[in-house]
Amino acid sequence: MTSLRTPVEALSVGHPTYSQIFPCEPSTAELGRELVRDVLEVWHLDGLADRAALIVTELIANASRHTPCSEIRLTVARPDATRLRVGVVDWEPARLPILSQAADDDESGRGLLLIDVVADRWGYDLHGSGRRPWGKEVWAELRTGGDE
Repeated sequence: MTSLRTPVEALSVGHPTYSQIFPCEPSTAELGRELVRDVLEVWHLDGLADRAALIVTELIANASRHTPCSEIRLTVARPDATRLRVGVVDWEPARLPILSQAADDDESGRGLLLIDVVADRWGYDLHGSGRRPWGKEVWAELRTGGDE
C-alpha cells in the first residue's frame, strides 16, 4: 500500500485516474479522504476537496455497511477537463444503491441524499459482461470548472 505521507504521483494532464484498494470497513473513510485531498492537490483542484471528501466518506460508509466485501477500490479520475469523478468499486453487484428518504429520527440512511445534494451527478456502473457482473462502481462527479 502506498503511504499517504509521501507525495501522490498523479498526472495533472490528460485524463488521469488514481486508484487504490482498501479494506471495506468504516475506518477506511479517513484514508480515502486523505487520498482524495492529496490527488486533488496534485491536480490543482483543492477547491473541490471538501465536497469530494464528503462524497468519498459516504461511498465508503455505504460499501462497508451494505456489502459483505472484504475490500474496495477507491478511484479518483478526471474523465475530461471539466469533471472529477470519485468512485468506490465493490465486488457485490447485486446490492445496488437506492436513493431513499430517511425519517427525521433515523440515525443513518442519508448518505446518498448527501451525495445527491453535493455532487453534480452520481450513479453506478456494473462491471463484467453479460448476466454475471463481478462488481459495481458507485460514483459521483463534480464539475471542475476547467476547460483545459
